[in-house]
Amino acid sequence: MTAATTPVVIDRTNLKEFIARRVAKELRDGDFVNLGIGLPTLVPQFLAPEVQVTLQAEVGMVGAGPCPAVEPDPRYVVDAGGKPASIRLGGAFIDSVTSFTLIRGGHVDATVLGALQVDAEGNLANWIIPGKMVPGMGGAMDLVVGAKRVIVAMEHTQRGEPKILPRCTLPLTAVKCVDLIVTEMGVIEVRPTGLVLTEINPEFTVAQVVAATAAVLTVSPNLVEIR
Repeated sequence: MTAATTPVVIDRTNLKEFIARRVAKELRDGDFVNLGIGLPTLVPQFLAPEVQVTLQAEVGMVGAGPCPAVEPDPRYVVDAGGKPASIRLGGAFIDSVTSFTLIRGGHVDATVLGALQVDAEGNLANWIIPGKMVPGMGGAMDLVVGAKRVIVAMEHTQRGEPKILPRCTLPLTAVKCVDLIVTEMGVIEVRPTGLVLTEINPEFTVAQVVAATAAVLTVSPNLVEIR
């Protein structure tokens, strides 16, 4: 077997935390940020002490906080995924109309979401697999066209199959909306000329990352280890 086809064995114990830690470095002090359900909700715990962001949840919170240390009453404060959450001092509860006005009005500096598929043009599919039941599309369609920056945080493959494709095969959430993809293998920028690998997890070779990516992937001449 060549290096490009050698199966990659990944330690998934801290995989989500690894991705979230790298995504946290993309957020800047003072940013107004919306986090998707699942992996993105881990990002705040990895922010540097000097970085203070305001978290907005489309369910109606501005200044959302982390999951409480003490098991809360699930009838009260929850995040967009229905998981226990909290509200920071100075935060506010708002109605859905106001929440989506903030999103659609371009006030969100960055949104971090998971994905089922992303393609070479930055198209995103993250809301449905045909034939499977879903509770709804959520706010993703609004977020990815309303936020100033869209960061996808996800595993590079699903059951060994690439999630970064030449063209999405699942129903699209939005077109040409993704700016950055962060996976356990590396960091990929979506540019007008295509996908560019700018950072790599040193546990992998460039050949392995390319093999796990179905879309054409250009390797930056300034490629560095993931920071």
